Amino acid sequence: MPDWVERACAEYLKRMPREVSVEIIEIKPDKRASGKNSKVVQEAEAARILEAAGKDLLIVLDEHGQEVTTTQLAQRMENWLAGGRDVALVIGGADGLHASLKQKADWLWSLSKLTMPHGMVRVVLAEQLYRAWTVIQNHPYHRE
Repeated sequence: MPDWVERACAEYLKRMPREVSVEIIEIKPDKRASGKNSKVVQEAEAARILEAAGKDLLIVLDEHGQEVTTTQLAQRMENWLAGGRDVALVIGGADGLHASLKQKADWLWSLSKLTMPHGMVRVVLAEQLYRAWTVIQNHPYHRE
């Protein structure tokens, strides 16, 4: 990721409390070598994502997913925290996500119907997680 993505994510994630710590795990994408089409690349990536996620609550970011407000996200975050499971938030690779991964997701979430670069999605996701946490804490960061 470009340096600006790393800096922006780090800024929001350092603000998160210990009980809501966030770890970014990058899954190395398959290279499109001869004979590997998009479906093959997606299948291999899906397997690596599921392996990394383990038994975590699986939330897949997808443009066709459900859009929510920050307040609704905060309510979901409260449920995640109360559930006691780790949460895996998945941003797909350049080829998109395989349908099998979307089917296994506990929630398909859309940040926007816009097409955004992966780095921008990572920054928006980090900021929204922080903002949802501030809503839970009744911090004045969120305005309605």
